[in-house]
Formats: sequence, structure tokens, C-alpha cells
Amino acid sequence: MEYLNFISKNENETKNFARTFAKKLESDSKLSKVIILTGDLGSGKTKFVEGFLSYYGLENEISSPTFTIVNEYKSKEINIFHFDVYRLNDLSEFYEIGGDEYFDKGICLIEWGELIKDALPKNYIHITFSRNSDNENYRNLKINLI
Repeated sequence: MEYLNFISKNENETKNFARTFAKKLESDSKLSKVIILTGDLGSGKTKFVEGFLSYYGLENEISSPTFTIVNEYKSKEINIFHFDVYRLNDLSEFYEIGGDEYFDKGICLIEWGELIKDALPKNYIHITFSRNSDNENYRNLKINLI
């Protein structure tokens, strides 16, 4: 399991990192296209998604999938699926919406993905967002390739 740490000092740095991450993901066919985003409310997960989508020119289309569970975005290059599985009661609900069928259809960004760990493919990227106790604007992003 490889990992990388990134310290973001503000929302713009989180978005810029996500844009760079999207570019790397696009250029490296060996990297999983399933990305799990874990962290407390307000830790930067949605800002990361905004930055990621901006790489594909989709930054103005983002909306939270909290109540819809998944939002679909289509760029010229690829389909991107943004999940928020926080409100699911259990893993069976994820299967009922066909959530696992999205894994091979494009890039999947899954907020609160640790809640559906047993449904995830064998290989995925796990990004953990945490607040910095010394500075309220700083976020630590730990990226693991699983």
C-alpha cells in the first residue's frame, strides 16, 4: 500500500491539488478509477471534488449528492460519478441503486466510502482528509493506493 501526504493551507490549494491529481489519474492507466474520500464534515472532501471536476471543465456543474446519492458528470473524455453514501442505512442500499455497477463506467469519487468498504473493488484509491490542530484552515490529505 503506497501513500502520499499533502498539506493544504486553504480551499484553493485543495482544489489545485485535486486538479493535479485528476491529471495524474488520467495519464496513468494503472491507477484505479475508484477514489474513496474519507473525513469529517467540513474537512475538504467536496472542495477536492470541485477541483477534480475543474480539470475536466465541469467545476460549474457540481452539486452535492447528499440526497440523490450519486451525481453523474460527463466530460468529453470520461464519465465521472460523484457519490455521497453518508445517508445510506446499510450496504444493501448501495447494491439496490446499482452502485457497484458504476465502478467500470468511469471515475467514481465516493464521499464517506468507508461505509461501503465491502462493496469496493479490490483496488481503489483512499484519500483521508483531516483537520490540522494548529491551523483551522489547514488540511492533511493522506492518499493510499489499495
